[in-house]
Amino acid sequence: MEDKKLIQFRNIVKEFDGQMVLKGIDLDIYENEFVTLLGPSGCGKTTLLRILGGFIEADEGKIIFDGEDIGSVPPYKRELNTVFQKYALFPHMTVEQNIAFGLKIKKMGKDVIEQKVMKMLKLIGLEGFEDKNVTLLSGGQQQRVAIARALINEPKVLLLDEPLAALDLKLRKEMQYELKRIQQEVGITFIFVTHDQEEALTMSDKIVVMNKGEIYQVGTPQDIYNEPENRYVADFIGESNILEGIMLDDYKVKFDDREFECVDFGFRENEKVDIVIRPEDIDIVKPEEGKLTGTVEDIFFKGVYYDVTVETVPGTKVTVNMHVIKEHDITSEDGKEKISANDFYVDLKDMEDLDEKEIIARADAQAWDAETDEYISITSIKYELKNELGAYPVVFSTAAGTSVERMIHVIDQMYVINEKANEAVSAFNFYKTPEEIEESVALDTDLKTWASAQGWKLSNEDESVEIYVEYDFDPENIMTGTYKVSFMTAGREFRINTTDYVEEGAEVGLTFYPEDIHVMRKMVY
Repeated sequence: MEDKKLIQFRNIVKEFDGQMVLKGIDLDIYENEFVTLLGPSGCGKTTLLRILGGFIEADEGKIIFDGEDIGSVPPYKRELNTVFQKYALFPHMTVEQNIAFGLKIKKMGKDVIEQKVMKMLKLIGLEGFEDKNVTLLSGGQQQRVAIARALINEPKVLLLDEPLAALDLKLRKEMQYELKRIQQEVGITFIFVTHDQEEALTMSDKIVVMNKGEIYQVGTPQDIYNEPENRYVADFIGESNILEGIMLDDYKVKFDDREFECVDFGFRENEKVDIVIRPEDIDIVKPEEGKLTGTVEDIFFKGVYYDVTVETVPGTKVTVNMHVIKEHDITSEDGKEKISANDFYVDLKDMEDLDEKEIIARADAQAWDAETDEYISITSIKYELKNELGAYPVVFSTAAGTSVERMIHVIDQMYVINEKANEAVSAFNFYKTPEEIEESVALDTDLKTWASAQGWKLSNEDESVEIYVEYDFDPENIMTGTYKVSFMTAGREFRINTTDYVEEGAEVGLTFYPEDIHVMRKMVY
């Protein structure tokens, strides 16, 4: 027998103060399901729950509940009840009075109310607590009372908006199992909102992963964990080793410059993909037995297993000097123009490609009106370069004759080569003023440009490698002097969860099976 769709969200759109909170949500929820809306704060999960409850209206779309559009149905007439994070119990009432409140509003008979309350007390494990004041109960007991008060009205759906958030860790874990037991016993649909991945995996029949007002994946806990559809889901659900790779062909993927068998298919030939390998799916073996080899960087004991970090591909790093010099603008004799430029370095091999535009960029040469600060064109560049090592003067001038002379240092630039990573990185020393550094709006990018920093594959010099910047100066309070700036590639580290102890610094092998490699399509932004 096919499961019955109880709730159908169709193109639900909601905007607050010009910000799109829900971007056309489509979702089906079936009878007797425990469904969890999972995502970070601000992803739209609570907004979707409140729209279902009737507390706010959607800007677009409709909700079909048990075959009927409930868009115009007021909250109190919808066949669902809500348990909030703060429970909203009546502090002046006993446990019994809180649970019975909804039935008394409906003016049910006293005998019926007593029977139903006793049934609920048994369900939530609070028999004998009926005469207690709710303010004297623990957080977990108060939550059970709130659930019983909602369930006693026999709704078709119970909405739970992060009801475990206020509990301590031990009690939260206990209540996860308790909630699932209650849901199975009463046999109705629970829709649970949380940002806690463990809660979602523990309790749910179906998880809806949300982010930025969209649904990223819907599936069982096993599907979400073992078969994430994209990098976001893989990273959000549990610990992950996420890598970039290339799907060479069906059942064959390449990452870290090595080919591996996998169980995935249906991708385009040579399609760029993301890959996830869970920490528990990697085994540490002898170096000669591993598919990958590396060095143990860290090891932490987590009680039942060790959390081990192994660097399989060391990053490539080059460090240069940034010479911070005093402001050295040149002002024209009439005081109307200013011009500035910096000395710079260039590799002997790059001399052929060095034209006037490149020289202006490398020297960061610029001229401007002294009164208005408007830029003035540099119309003349005079230089004589030889195809040999040395220092050569270059003169930058405006049409009015305002000029500045700087030096081009032609050097035989050394590269840092990393054979294991199949890559190389290079960068040059460079000169800057404090003002130029302080005025930068994207300093990391500018540092790369000023140092002509670049990384590339040894096997294909046309294939670039992403590089990162590291420095220890305060760009907003920098003084003249010489500072170290490093440019590096990320390298590769793997997280492994294992019951076997390994020494920090040890050389180890890593192995895994084809089914442990999960290939995902790149996310499109």
